[in-house]
Amino acid sequence: MKIAGKFPNIRLRRVRKKAWIRRLISENNLSVDDLILPIFIRDGKNKIDPIKSMPGVNRYTLDKLNIIMRKVQKYNIPMVALFPYIAKNKKDKFGTEALNKNNLICKSIKFIKKKYPKIGVMCDVALDPYTSHGHDGIIINNKIHNDKTNKILVKQALLQAEMGCDVISPSDMMDGRIGKIRKILDKNNFQDVSILSYAVKYASSFYGPFRDAVGSKINLKSDKKTYQMDFRNSNESFREVGLDIKEGADMVMVKPGLPYLDIIKNIKDNFKIPVFAYQVSGEYSLIKFGIKNNLINDDVILESLMAFKRAGASAIVTYFALEAAYQIKRFN
Repeated sequence: MKIAGKFPNIRLRRVRKKAWIRRLISENNLSVDDLILPIFIRDGKNKIDPIKSMPGVNRYTLDKLNIIMRKVQKYNIPMVALFPYIAKNKKDKFGTEALNKNNLICKSIKFIKKKYPKIGVMCDVALDPYTSHGHDGIIINNKIHNDKTNKILVKQALLQAEMGCDVISPSDMMDGRIGKIRKILDKNNFQDVSILSYAVKYASSFYGPFRDAVGSKINLKSDKKTYQMDFRNSNESFREVGLDIKEGADMVMVKPGLPYLDIIKNIKDNFKIPVFAYQVSGEYSLIKFGIKNNLINDDVILESLMAFKRAGASAIVTYFALEAAYQIKRFN
């Protein structure tokens, strides 16, 4: 019995034979519009401080921020994400510096919105860069206290909005903080400020270089498993996202990225909400190590980012944003 369509009537290689036809039938595409660049800000003046655990990534003093922002503008990257590296003497157990209207993030927001008004600014809402113990919340009786932490996070979010932040991004994983932040923003006429909730943030070992970059690694004496998600679970992510949407989140984040592509796809398919992915520091450093040691070539950058698009991510926070933008421009 003959089977219709049996080889050689169908040859799938016919639609791969030239670059032009591969372009025509591509199911997913990556553009500069998909990229968000994280930037680390540090105290001091006239310093660009290389981060050893993240080759090619630097911390910038405010007076050097122009150097990286001009590149962001050149490649038309839509948004940057700001993270502080503050002096040890400004840290305490309550993360008080997070509420200082003259802190690094506040000054950086004002600088960027004045000099680069067309570029979006996303700010982390969490206390780990500011606490002497390196945790995202405050500790009472040796436990991270959810509700007392939320009271501080609400103030931190409002302060960032007042400085001009476009997207408030709570990454702390405290229960109920999205609703409280939405309420305070609306009450103070910041209805147009978006909330990108780190709704799905796993207690991951891929964060090590980032903790080094913001200076919390040396202070952190215990793990974050009581508030970040268990990497063995997936159904839990549905509950987290569902609650945050009800509380007022406009977008949600899945973090880390590549090890959790299944989660990105599940969230996108079930909630139809913009889903952002964070290609975190550990992912970045592993790829960089491979490139540096000639184990892989830098084409892997776009390949890794395309995985997020196939999974359904609307945008990607990645330390490769500038390199990816360069490659996209070159190939197009």
